[in-house]
Amino acid sequence: MSTVTLIQPKRFNDERGWFTETYNKTAFSKLGIACSFLQDNHSLSIPAFTLRGLHFQIPPHGQDKLVRCIRGRIFDVAVDVRAGSPTYGKWVGAELSADNGHQLFVPIGFAHGFLTLEPRCEVVYKCSGFYAPQHDGGIIWNDADVGIEWPLPLNTMPELSAKDRQLQSLAEFESPFNFDGQALEPLF
Repeated sequence: MSTVTLIQPKRFNDERGWFTETYNKTAFSKLGIACSFLQDNHSLSIPAFTLRGLHFQIPPHGQDKLVRCIRGRIFDVAVDVRAGSPTYGKWVGAELSADNGHQLFVPIGFAHGFLTLEPRCEVVYKCSGFYAPQHDGGIIWNDADVGIEWPLPLNTMPELSAKDRQLQSLAEFESPFNFDGQALEPLF
């Protein structure tokens, strides 16, 4: 069992800069994160207010994700899409940036997306499963039933891919994910 977890790795600073450990299997296991990562992804979003998501892969090709921003700032979001969950359709979000070094662990059963808050943001994330396009799915970013409070300037429409403009609503989605007994909790 695991839930969405905000990870704040310790940074060791000196006059040259800093060093941090971004992943340690033993330390993550102590947090309840026991998956094995099989694939790393890296994206560059050039315009500010580019929105990617809300994505997931359905079973049997679900993916746990460990997300971090290595250039710029993003607002990273996870939405509970597990059938039977008392927090179904609820979301949590956190700012991840190159400066703060925070990471978000998004387990299988949660839709994931992010909004860039400045130009030229780079995001890297580890996945516990390989990309399987035939199992790719998602929920529309502005679903009123989910109600994500994206930090967009007034009257600003995010940059979206053609695919992300056409994602289904939560009401149209028949979840193949099962609730594992651990409800979504606030990150802070």
